[in-house]
Amino acid sequence: MPRSIFPTAALLALLALAPVVAQPDKRAAEPLDGPPVVSAKAWIVVDGQTGKKLWGGNEAEARPMASTSKIMTAWIVLRLAVADPKVLDEVVTYSERAAKTIGSSAQLKAGEKVTAGNLLYGLLLPSGNDAATALAEHFGPRFGDEKDGDDQQRFVVEMNRRAKALGLKEMAYKDPHGLSPNNVSSARDLAALALEAMKDERFRGYVATRRHECEVIGPDGEKRKVTWTNTNRLLDIEGYEGIKTGTTTPAGNCLVASAKRGDDRLIVVVLGSTATDGRYVDARNLFRWAWTERGHKPEPKK
Repeated sequence: MPRSIFPTAALLALLALAPVVAQPDKRAAEPLDGPPVVSAKAWIVVDGQTGKKLWGGNEAEARPMASTSKIMTAWIVLRLAVADPKVLDEVVTYSERAAKTIGSSAQLKAGEKVTAGNLLYGLLLPSGNDAATALAEHFGPRFGDEKDGDDQQRFVVEMNRRAKALGLKEMAYKDPHGLSPNNVSSARDLAALALEAMKDERFRGYVATRRHECEVIGPDGEKRKVTWTNTNRLLDIEGYEGIKTGTTTPAGNCLVASAKRGDDRLIVVVLGSTATDGRYVDARNLFRWAWTERGHKPEPKK
């Protein structure tokens, strides 16, 4: 006789005695007011004209900042160019150390030469760690003295001195590119530095550039062209002005971004987003919400 597919009376009795598993409590429903939920561990929105904090989350917490470190690297070189514009025409020769710097790269080789002005594109667009090393080695001798270490370390000492002079208490550097997990900053300090850097017309031009081509000269005089593409995907959208991406395992996915609506500029910093795309989603959500809070209306559909 075929076995019944229905539970026996004894089995049903056992099932009735089985304990009911308590379900964990749910968190409160998503609020309909306040900023959007973001994956970033820390974030801030500031007025791009005054630097006033508008909204933030864990914005005073010092966290690894990855390649957003290069904002300071570029800004120091551009400060030198304010005093002497010929600084950007100086020829930087790649060392073995620069060429072998790991991570994101401008793809230059040891012995190749390029102007400092062009190399800033290699620093800020493809986020060249090698470019950061080369610039630090080239300009480091202008700062401090030999007790501060080698040329790169003297540049790093200057990075920390500048941060202190700007009153950025949660910002500290161990290298010019951000590979060190001890390159740390709060979101609010990065926003303050970005605000200062964006006052420089040249800096604004660099970070807003989507692609740049230039010529480098090899040790034997041979020439080749290199093309650098900006890692900042927000530049594909009207209104966004760029600034700097950053990614390492300790830092997560980071972004310092500037955008304008008419004469209204906002700076958004997100640190520790959970994915490469996540930092852009976080930043766009914060920008959209902040624009609405500041009274901007949706543009009419065409």
